[in-house]
Amino acid sequence: MCLFKNCLSCFRKSGSHPTSQSSELTSHFKGQSRLPKFAVPKRYDIHLKPDLAVCKFGGNVSIDLDIVSDTRFIVLNAAQLSINPGSVTFSHPNSPKVFEASKVGMVEADEILVLDFADTLPKGMGVLAIEFEGVLNDKMKGFYRSTYEHNGEKKNMAVTQFEPAYARQCFPCWDEPSFKAKFKITLLDVSSELVALSNMPVIEEKLNGHLKTVYYQESPFMSTYLVAVVIGLFDCIEEHTSAGIKVRVYCQVGKANQGKFALDVAVLALDFYEDYFGMPYSLPKLDMIAIPDFAAGAMENYGLVTYSETALLYDDQHSAAANKQRVATVVAHELEHQWFGNLVTMEWWTDLWLNEGFATWMSYLAKDKLFPEWKIWTQFFDHESSEGLRLDGLAESHAIEVEVNHASEIDEIFDIISYKKGASIIRMLRDYVGGQRFQNSLATYIKRHAWSNARTEDLWAAIKEGCDEPVNKIMNSWTKQKGYPVVSVKMKSQTLEIEQSQFLYSGSRGDGQWIIPMTFCCGKYDGRKSFLLEKKSETYDINGFFSDTHKSSDPAHSWIKFNVEQTGFFRVKYDEGLAAKLRCAIENKYLSVTDRLGILDDSFALCTACQMSLTSLLTFMGAYREELEHTVLSNLIKITDKVGRIVADARPELMNNIKQFFIGLFLYSAEKLGWDPKQGESHLVAMSRGDIFTALAMLGHQETLNEATRRFHDFLDNRNTPLLHPDIRKAAYVAVMQKVSSSNKAGFESLLSVYRETDLSQEKTRVLDSLASCPDQGIILEVLNFALSSEVRSQDAVFGLAVSKEGREVAWKWLKDNWDHILTTYGSGSLLPRFVSSIVSPSIEQVQINAKCVQSIRNEKDLAEAVKKLANRKN
Repeated sequence: MCLFKNCLSCFRKSGSHPTSQSSELTSHFKGQSRLPKFAVPKRYDIHLKPDLAVCKFGGNVSIDLDIVSDTRFIVLNAAQLSINPGSVTFSHPNSPKVFEASKVGMVEADEILVLDFADTLPKGMGVLAIEFEGVLNDKMKGFYRSTYEHNGEKKNMAVTQFEPAYARQCFPCWDEPSFKAKFKITLLDVSSELVALSNMPVIEEKLNGHLKTVYYQESPFMSTYLVAVVIGLFDCIEEHTSAGIKVRVYCQVGKANQGKFALDVAVLALDFYEDYFGMPYSLPKLDMIAIPDFAAGAMENYGLVTYSETALLYDDQHSAAANKQRVATVVAHELEHQWFGNLVTMEWWTDLWLNEGFATWMSYLAKDKLFPEWKIWTQFFDHESSEGLRLDGLAESHAIEVEVNHASEIDEIFDIISYKKGASIIRMLRDYVGGQRFQNSLATYIKRHAWSNARTEDLWAAIKEGCDEPVNKIMNSWTKQKGYPVVSVKMKSQTLEIEQSQFLYSGSRGDGQWIIPMTFCCGKYDGRKSFLLEKKSETYDINGFFSDTHKSSDPAHSWIKFNVEQTGFFRVKYDEGLAAKLRCAIENKYLSVTDRLGILDDSFALCTACQMSLTSLLTFMGAYREELEHTVLSNLIKITDKVGRIVADARPELMNNIKQFFIGLFLYSAEKLGWDPKQGESHLVAMSRGDIFTALAMLGHQETLNEATRRFHDFLDNRNTPLLHPDIRKAAYVAVMQKVSSSNKAGFESLLSVYRETDLSQEKTRVLDSLASCPDQGIILEVLNFALSSEVRSQDAVFGLAVSKEGREVAWKWLKDNWDHILTTYGSGSLLPRFVSSIVSPSIEQVQINAKCVQSIRNEKDLAEAVKKLANRKN
């Protein structure tokens, strides 16, 4: 949820103070959720003249406009631009008259420009011309500046970030996704040494001394939020796809080798998507560029995809396996958008999930094709579904299809629901209708709506055609209402009693009801059963599932698992007998990786909602002592951290035993993994090593702290030492910070030196992420102040805010003391909520849920004895 909204409501006439005339002019259009449709843009001819020295730009735009209704007004979007009122004209090919705007008014709160012409404009095609000026801002949106160093000199680059509604900060336009048009872009007076990129290839460069004018090919039809321009000093590497499409990676001078992995992924991903969608990539080139100052992970601008450096660059010597996977994930996500989002675009932001949910899901499909050894679908639940379930279990959540009534509301839906829940229900639907039928339906959808816009129901219609299932009926229950069900399963004799109800962490009983594609298996995976749960409750006779009578009591075969491989977006609550058998199956590895993970995640959620005691949860977690699979360990680590924080508030006297129990959960895997990489080990093993030793360091495991510190000191002497592989650097950095105090800052100062010396963004964020783990409150304050300093780029500051539980009060006071500066620096948009939620619970509801959970734990009479027993248990 956005914490702040722009409530400005004054009107300006081309930068002058508001007048009664401009107020009267704009009052007719003030407060409208969408632009009027009496004029429709078809083509933009844009000339931009950026001045990187003074961080300003000028320009003019000629818009081919179809006047479809009688009007003397033209209403379009503009924000933070100075409009030259004398330049505003409209001409019509069948009229010798040039219509000049008699009045020019702006509604700043609605970011619209109202042009009033004395006479009614002739219908049909005409040309609207406007001159304007603006500032290259430092807010990482609109047309903005990013800084970099070259040969020791600080320089500016010009960058665009127009999604969701910031093209209007660069040029006046119809800044809504349904107003697709063609774009012809020209850049004026660009320094001849600089690289100037846009969506389309360069067709001509004209030199004039040390300056040049750059002309680009006209684009196909696209939405304004996909227009892009980048100007700066860059290195470049390139390859071609099998279809001959030129793919290039641009980055700061000297970093070209770090773009090689992303380039390889992009070439293969484009080939994969062309084959999957049955539709070729639609532009003559694809550029990807790393931007030093970039608020998001990446942006899918048509033909010119912009990235943060951490999401595009990979260094073989100093990046971790997790960094490599992130680069592949983000590149695959953005390139999928070239079809889902760019070629076929949502009609309005209500259907944002069509863009982001599909790109998230499809990125896994591409990664699985490109890197099958990553077993990427075992990670889908941990990275996507689990996070979606976490947010959507709150009463304050929202539906996937949420009404957007004003441009100021759009940022609010770029969230976990659109991305992760969206991806999860797509996976659920694909599993239900079948992979090939789903793929064929998507190809039909893409062809049908290419170069145009679509809504959610258009997608359901295409899938229904391909499978003859009630897709619309099923999926409306998942996209038009918030939340999801918990399915309670009880066994009575040989009958399963199944009941759905809305899951809420608050413990309240919601009134939602879903049509659930249900799967379950009994004792083995080759007999999976499927059905639609359409009612509140049903029974299912499983008599005969266990063909041999001894199997119904054999732990290896008597378990029953619902939501097989976690393909459904819901939780499952088992009765005690079924849960006991699943615990045995987990301990003996009878269940798949994803099912072991899903049961663990559901159990923690039920405990948080006070539907399972902490005693029961901890006992259940004991079944994972010999777990070695990366995704299960990753989820287990997150849960131990959250449980530790809750217990610290509820029963602090139990913390020593809790920590010992958690250490015991991870020691088996730590011993198997070891500190050093082994020849031929898997990508997942490499990621697990860093995660496990970081967790042990956070838990204060002395042997881990000592060994990590030893390796860190060797690293300080030799940055290329094999003793501190990138995969375990964070573990070492966290270990060092556990020993730092206000009276012993050596480790802190050493890490600051590492931060200042490296030019690798991934290493900088790794250091920042580790600094705040220090338990010393004085050091925490220094870390927070450092995160706000000029040494840390604005988008990276959030990495330094995830403070230890000992630092929460200090962080809260610091946030209040620095609020004015933070608000000025981060303003509106996505960064400010991320900044705040790193320090405090983002909602009153979550505070209340935590308080209820704390009270429940305090009331558990057998908890202390259970924790003591678990802590003293030997493997």
